[in-house]
Amino acid sequence: MKTKHLAILPFLAALLVSIGQAQVPVFEFSQQQSKIKFSVKASVAIEGNFDKWDATLTFTSTDVTTGVLDIKIQAASVNTGSGMKDDKLRGKDFFDASQNPLITFKSTKVVQTGPNTFDVPGTFTIRGVSKPETLTLVVSGVGTGSGTIKGTMAFDRKNYGMNSGIPFIKIADRVEVNVDLAGKRVSGPPLALKK
Repeated sequence: MKTKHLAILPFLAALLVSIGQAQVPVFEFSQQQSKIKFSVKASVAIEGNFDKWDATLTFTSTDVTTGVLDIKIQAASVNTGSGMKDDKLRGKDFFDASQNPLITFKSTKVVQTGPNTFDVPGTFTIRGVSKPETLTLVVSGVGTGSGTIKGTMAFDRKNYGMNSGIPFIKIADRVEVNVDLAGKRVSGPPLALKK
């Protein structure tokens, strides 16, 4: 009899873990309705987006400051509309996509700066080099369970070892990344935000 009761313990433990996870707010983003773009000032415009990426936003409670934004981009999925530029960006002078296939951003905290604005400091990794950077976000649809997160992060490419140029094109050091993520809450209660 005792053995029968003991056999059910792992099942109960797994059930309690999944119930606990269902109680925290988790957001997922639609790739079809979202974009992750970048631009660099240059004598010939360099801008594009990434066709393959994944992003999640998970909270440990309804307190917005407990959120963790986790973005993983496939570096080789860069798309500028020019095969020549894409090949150059994938190469070892820029993304070095064959050696470092992922470009990532993982937040370390969330700071609410207004009713629908947030600063999200985190660790940004590109070419295998990680440094602290901050995404500045504007959120729409607050409290509805779905909406958009639009944000900007700027970084100096030379801090990440992208010191080369492209022949006959003058490129600025500052790179701007723009995220436009359409998502919805897939589990948990609404978030408690400051008004």
